[in-house]
Amino acid sequence: MKKFWLLIALLIGPLAFYLFILTGKNDFRRLPILQNNIIDIVNIEPDQKIAFKNHISILCFFGEDILNHKTNALNLNEKIYKHFNGFTSFQIVVVLPLGTENKSNQLKKELAFNTDIKNWKFVHTTKENIQTLFNSLHTNLNIDTNSYTSKAFIVDKDVSLRGRNKDEDIKDGILYGYNTESVSEIHQKMVDDVKILLAEYRLALKKNKKKEVFKNPYKDKKTK
Repeated sequence: MKKFWLLIALLIGPLAFYLFILTGKNDFRRLPILQNNIIDIVNIEPDQKIAFKNHISILCFFGEDILNHKTNALNLNEKIYKHFNGFTSFQIVVVLPLGTENKSNQLKKELAFNTDIKNWKFVHTTKENIQTLFNSLHTNLNIDTNSYTSKAFIVDKDVSLRGRNKDEDIKDGILYGYNTESVSEIHQKMVDDVKILLAEYRLALKKNKKKEVFKNPYKDKKTK
């Protein structure tokens, strides 16, 4: 008799658990919105035709000494850009002061050595515009007189700032931006948070019976 009930438990238990999962509510994790109504970059420099709206953007401020901070860009390129560039709505936007065009072109050449950089977007504008854009993020961070900060910011398709509101490494728990000078922070935090945001949009698209266009950036690469 004991063997009989044990057999029933082994057969019914997994089925009951599966049905419970199917009927349960989805507690899908979402990346917190930290600030709405950020200034869209297209409103600052409309002629450059680069916008946050309808894109998942990584926003960076590399400053006048951009080549001295190229490691920041290389870190993002390896850990973030190459991993997520397959999503057609993904982009990295670097906002720079006027007069840095030649330096940014040099950085582009370094990034393009083994990467298709079409979704690396460089915007050149006045320092005043850069400060205005940075201020619209409403963070507790600062940008220096050269228009530089080591932090990169996640901006969603609705032009809202995303990040963490319960980060255990920060006193008030709010992580507005990710330190691009730190490979470990990019790898351990930023990668996960971009994944969460992309999964959030993919879930929304599934509910609307649409499909996000996804191309594997490595699929068509020729091996040398």
